[in-house]
Amino acid sequence: MDVAPRHRSAIDPGLIPAALWTRAYLRRCASTEGSSELTIALRRDDGTASLFRTQVLANGVDDPATYLHVERTVKFLLWSRGAPDILLCGPEAAAMASRLQADYSAAGARAFDADFLRKVFERPLAFQAIPSSELPASVSSHLPLGRNLDGCRIGFDLGGSDRKCAALIDGKVVFSEEVKWDPYFQSDPAYHLAGIRHSLDLAASHLPRVDAIGGSSAGVYVNNKVRVASLFRGITEPSLFDAQVRDMFVELGKSYGIPFEVLNDGDVTALAGSISLGRNAVLGLAMGTSVAAGYVDKAGNLTNWLSELAFVPTDYRLNGPEDEWSGDRGCAVQYFSQQGVGRLLPLAGIALPATMRLPEQLEELQKLMAIGDARARQVYEAIGIAFGYAIGHFASFYEMSCLLIMGRVTSGLGGTIIIEQARMVLRDEFPELRIDLVVPDEKDKRHGQAIAAASLPALRR
Repeated sequence: MDVAPRHRSAIDPGLIPAALWTRAYLRRCASTEGSSELTIALRRDDGTASLFRTQVLANGVDDPATYLHVERTVKFLLWSRGAPDILLCGPEAAAMASRLQADYSAAGARAFDADFLRKVFERPLAFQAIPSSELPASVSSHLPLGRNLDGCRIGFDLGGSDRKCAALIDGKVVFSEEVKWDPYFQSDPAYHLAGIRHSLDLAASHLPRVDAIGGSSAGVYVNNKVRVASLFRGITEPSLFDAQVRDMFVELGKSYGIPFEVLNDGDVTALAGSISLGRNAVLGLAMGTSVAAGYVDKAGNLTNWLSELAFVPTDYRLNGPEDEWSGDRGCAVQYFSQQGVGRLLPLAGIALPATMRLPEQLEELQKLMAIGDARARQVYEAIGIAFGYAIGHFASFYEMSCLLIMGRVTSGLGGTIIIEQARMVLRDEFPELRIDLVVPDEKDKRHGQAIAAASLPALRR
């Protein structure tokens, strides 16, 4: 594809933005005889479904480019919307479905994705070619959670490097605390449970009573059950996970005997933004240990979409950076998280001890930025340029008027540079988009997530 970004990072100039590559491919489809529409439908067992329409070149014109386009689009849809059944409608759909099925299998190139999503939907992914008459209708599902602020509540947020808790009375924060912890590679679930209980008990000690508890955490949760979550990635024994992790929040709720809800932290971020800004069609994204994301639709509802944007492809270069967990290349986690910072530091000529953990590497970068180090600025500029192009790609999958940006990577002056660079890319490459980039103020950063999390459960009447 003829991809020539107007903006390139000095330290990571090889980026091939997914948005520009896709634009070039679709432009080629429009000018090439025999091109046709391909519809990709994602269907869940609960009857909900979503449809995505794109174009593909005729068979034999440029098959490698066509498969790259389809496979990368399918992967984005799997991680943003999510479903176990992927239905393809269009010429050559049967051959495409067969190849995708092989790649998204236990022995395929996307074995990580296949296994992760199998755990989410409790059955393997199934790819199928269908005629247009069998395409499902687009049916969305809304989660009746959030915006409840009455009574004495606890809100908690479980991150990869810290956990936060807050106590609220009728929506007003009366106490908040942040505690460092290291849950990612802990193999004993007792570590996680003890930490969560400590935070909840700490918040409860500042309330006359506790009427409801709401929380946010990285991962996929269905009816408070842990389907799969990076927070518990160190617990690799399936039987231990099933016995002590899957129902951890269900049992916690029972132990307190009050309304209790836990939800993906990205969704809570988006809800927090929607509440504080008084706006809908909000995509929330937090650049922290990983990339947490969530979505509030134009009607102000949370959806059942996964929005696990850490794993969506945003860079189409074949030799792009490899994600240490999924093994795939060019995924968002390598650009918009502490992992992304760790990758970019040596490219900018910043050498840190190999034993230094990612949170400490970010702290060192922030210190260098504070004293005006030009190398530190290059790291933030690289993140911002990649982010601007990623937003242009996100807009093809999410209807949004506002992007709420949070996370430790965006703290301080470096965060200002990220936003400036992203806005510049959007202005020059995607002038048709009208998306406000919003960074919450310090009060909302400290309390917004906790308030939104605490508001998840409704009180029993």
